[in-house]
Amino acid sequence: MSVDAAANAGTTAVREAHRFDQARLARWMEEHVEGFRGPLTVEQFRGGQSNPTYKLVTPSRAYVLRRKPPGPLLKGAHAIEREAHVLAALAPAGFPVAHVFGLCTDDSVIGSRFFIMEMVEGRIFWDATFPEVSKDERTGYFDAMNRTIAALHRIDPAAVGLEGYGRQGNYFERQIGLWSKQYLEDSDAGRNPDMDRLIEWLPANIPSGDESRIVHGDFRCDNMIFHPSEPRVLAVLDWELSTLGHPLADFAYHAMMFRMPPDIVAGLGGADLAALHIPSEAEYLATYCRHTDRPPVSQVTYDFCMAFNFFRIAAIFHGIKGRVVRGTAASAHARDRAACFPRLAALACERMEACL
Repeated sequence: MSVDAAANAGTTAVREAHRFDQARLARWMEEHVEGFRGPLTVEQFRGGQSNPTYKLVTPSRAYVLRRKPPGPLLKGAHAIEREAHVLAALAPAGFPVAHVFGLCTDDSVIGSRFFIMEMVEGRIFWDATFPEVSKDERTGYFDAMNRTIAALHRIDPAAVGLEGYGRQGNYFERQIGLWSKQYLEDSDAGRNPDMDRLIEWLPANIPSGDESRIVHGDFRCDNMIFHPSEPRVLAVLDWELSTLGHPLADFAYHAMMFRMPPDIVAGLGGADLAALHIPSEAEYLATYCRHTDRPPVSQVTYDFCMAFNFFRIAAIFHGIKGRVVRGTAASAHARDRAACFPRLAALACERMEACL
């Protein structure tokens, strides 16, 4: 399915809470987006759990706008400026990302900061089993994802001007602290016993060894646009959670698809991988190690990375729950996401117990 088709199926009229002055946006684009010509029509994507995302349609082309949500926000969340910055830095290095046309830091234009990027034409797969492609093709699509995340982790941050994109070192410690703090401070979303156990266990069991590379933070099949007919990634989307961090943590987040129930996010939990011609989790990890010239990863280290990532995504869903309670959630599906939070916390505990 093309992005255009996906957009038509996945957009709706702009929701009441996320409306803005479209004429004012058009005037801003006339001044700041090269080649822009109206009239402008605005639709809202159904997704965008954190940042409202819009399709901007003109007679000659379509654009994508991502903005910070309106209303009170947790400190450091919804980092639109960082997302635009990393896209602009990675494009010249040949990494597959959408071109950024402009970033607006003036809240008065549409009510919050935003950036505008190109709308890349291609295919988005919302199901990690890739049902739209033949069995014989699936291995190629999984190899394309694997090669793409490996290519990201091979980039030297300093070589693309991102040496200051995040703090160097102690990634697990800092991330555990960040998500623990956001979880504990969001009293509207309540507490969970599994999360409380993880907050105690994770910082005391960080594996030895430290690395620092550009990490995406949400590398999933549905955050990639593939070539219309080839197993090739044209653009990686949704860089809000990107920073400098440990590449194994980023890969393990991506590999959560092997354990993730498919009704939560794109996952392979319960799927017959051999029948689908999809590599096993162990094979996928070994392939990543080959693509990055990395020695084999110990099972204890890998299980810790899994526990950490299920904790992290549980904390993100806990934040969605808080926004639902406060009435500031960006996505129409936010309530369903919030309901999945306890299951994710339980999956994190399961990986924690595998380390014991």
